[in-house]
Amino acid sequence: MSFAETLQLYFSRSFVWNALIVGTLVSLCSSLLGVTLVLKRLSFIGDGLSHVAFGAMAIASVMKLTDDMPLTLAVTILCAVLLLGMGRRTKISGDAAVAMISVGALAVGYLLMNLFSKSANLSGDVCATLFGSTSILTLTESKVWMSVVLSAAVILVFVLFYNKIFALTFDEEFAEATGVRAGLYNLATAAVIAVIIVLAMNLVGSLLISALVIFPALSAMRVFKSFRSVTVCAAVVSVLCTVLGILISILKGTPVGSTIVAVDIAAFALFAIAGKLNGGFGK
Repeated sequence: MSFAETLQLYFSRSFVWNALIVGTLVSLCSSLLGVTLVLKRLSFIGDGLSHVAFGAMAIASVMKLTDDMPLTLAVTILCAVLLLGMGRRTKISGDAAVAMISVGALAVGYLLMNLFSKSANLSGDVCATLFGSTSILTLTESKVWMSVVLSAAVILVFVLFYNKIFALTFDEEFAEATGVRAGLYNLATAAVIAVIIVLAMNLVGSLLISALVIFPALSAMRVFKSFRSVTVCAAVVSVLCTVLGILISILKGTPVGSTIVAVDIAAFALFAIAGKLNGGFGK
């Protein structure tokens, strides 16, 4: 069977289209907020919330919920808001709060899965959740539609509040002085990031989520300088890397999440070389 025939065969399967649709939307959402997180030095929040999401999924599994996304989403959003509050209003610094909540959630989640899980392949289930081995290829129709709706909401929020996000990214104090309600928008940003984290778990697993947030943004920053240009470039790079990673994974039988991250790393290397050779495009 030729390469073209193999592709045609796979594209006739609904699970491939589901994976590509969800993967494209999730990678797009991740890249839009990724630029802001990288510039504000908050990239580590992705790791923290991904561990929280893992713990929430473990609780949903213990409770034998048929759809774990609503509970996971609610818990992750709550923790995102708490993390922001702990960093601002308590004596616990932001990075310490992230470490405390993320490590605690990861440990409790794994403990619950060991104590209450009836699965005959617990190690396989944990590996799939942590690294996204196959979950993107086994999405139910309800999860696909929920991913589409949530992704559309994230994109809409970003477009509507682009100017506010831009102002808060570079100078939060000045934005507050001009009347922007920084606290409210930061909470909204935390909630949006939590949504992205939960969506991305099906794509790359909880341990590799930060790659979707960091690599496209850093790649774009190698050759572009303005916020708008970096954001657009990061979105294009993220979507292309995800689509290519999914196709390679399907054709070669490699883990989906790890393959996507490997493609992101390769793209970063190419952009780094291009930036060195051209000195950045400057726009």
